[in-house]
Amino acid sequence: MQDTLHTVCPHCEAVNRLPRARLVDGAKCGKCHKVLFSGKAVPVGESAFDQHLSRSDIPLLVDFWAPWCGPCHMMAPAFEEAARRMEPRVRLLKLNTEEAGSVASRYGIRSIPTLILFSGGREVARVSGAMDPNGLVSWTQSHLPGI
Repeated sequence: MQDTLHTVCPHCEAVNRLPRARLVDGAKCGKCHKVLFSGKAVPVGESAFDQHLSRSDIPLLVDFWAPWCGPCHMMAPAFEEAARRMEPRVRLLKLNTEEAGSVASRYGIRSIPTLILFSGGREVARVSGAMDPNGLVSWTQSHLPGI
């Protein structure tokens, strides 16, 4: 297991390298000086998604959603609660498929909400449909043992 990790700042998208032990003690971005982990889902567009996917060593759980989707809105509080529980072990991202259609197309998103779990830049698992916070956490843990 590596002693340092790269993570992308949710505010300015700068890549930060920090000791694994500092993940839980309020680490701040070296560029914008804001907290790297706030326990909240991070809304991303195409470029921010690509930056997180290609440069972060922390697993990503991405919620592909749309503003017109009722189940997406119903699941939003559960996704926020899951972010509070799982960060900094997993970064939770929200990608609006209406604004980032090319990313949705790249990953073959046909129904929403769809959740995709990435580790090391690769898709590990996917599921469609709304879940409660406990379901989100247990589904993620089942695909990422040890988090």
